[in-house]
Amino acid sequence: MTAVANPRTGAPQESAAEALAPGASWGTARTVLRLHRTALVLWTLVVIGLSGFLVWLGTVAADDERAAMEACDRAGQDLCDTTFSGWSGFASGMGLIGLFLTYSFIAVAAFAGGALIGRELENGTAHLAWTQGISPVRWLTAKLAVPALVLTTSTTALVLLHRWVWDGNRDLLYDDWMGEAFPTRGPAAVAYVLCALAVGALSGFLLRRPLPALAVATGATWALSFVLALYRGSLWPTVTSTSTTDGEPYLPDSAWQMASGALVHGRPANVEYWRCEGGDAEMRRCLDDLGVTGYYTSYHPESHYWPLQLMETGIVLAVAALATAAAYWLVRRRTA
Repeated sequence: MTAVANPRTGAPQESAAEALAPGASWGTARTVLRLHRTALVLWTLVVIGLSGFLVWLGTVAADDERAAMEACDRAGQDLCDTTFSGWSGFASGMGLIGLFLTYSFIAVAAFAGGALIGRELENGTAHLAWTQGISPVRWLTAKLAVPALVLTTSTTALVLLHRWVWDGNRDLLYDDWMGEAFPTRGPAAVAYVLCALAVGALSGFLLRRPLPALAVATGATWALSFVLALYRGSLWPTVTSTSTTDGEPYLPDSAWQMASGALVHGRPANVEYWRCEGGDAEMRRCLDDLGVTGYYTSYHPESHYWPLQLMETGIVLAVAALATAAAYWLVRRRTA
């Protein structure tokens, strides 16, 4: 196929398929790597440092902590978790890495909106490239593909290492699998950084200035993560356990409890049953007056981790795809 020159920029026009052809964007990809080598070096150092920290946590720190806890038990101390600070230290280390993996997309969104797209549009270097034989579509493809490859590879490696340490040392960690441990042990962590990259690129094209694009990209991706975390429990049906007034509903130790309350004539109802006090006869009379026939609890067992993980990953990737498509549409529209 023959490229047609853009009457406004002088850059050749080509299709997305031509831009993605083998070798078509290699020169532009090298330019992207050279232009953003500082960010690449910093990100690489961070990934290497976190990887080494995870390996240390999963081997040296975990073994030392178990040995210290065994010595504490042999000494007959009842409060080993309070006398031995390593318990909180191991969990804190995993928590810090979980926080980074969970919210690293904020840095990616800031980089994509500010340095990757917004700054080049404001300085005019993007238009200069478009007049020197690089089409806007090819330019955008290289701008997105190179960091996407780096982010996918590095984040996947960190997620796998985090899972290795987590799965091998569950006895040293808390049972909360819905906190930072939720996105960091599955593909959701990779989806979030790719979504941040796409949203940052779109913000850069929309605003064409680095600082406003940086702010909008970080705000938008943070809002997406906040909303999904808020409604994460609704992404998959819960399991409901019931009991009579003589006992409590079954709730697994590792479950994520979503709701609990009283059953009035067999159905969940918002009644203040906890106000019933006194002896057995008085409490029974109070519950009968309220119509309480039992109790219920709704929860996600740990087996729901992957359905919830894949649902959230799919939503985030869908947003990333829409943002990427909008960025391509915008670059074609503004350079047509």
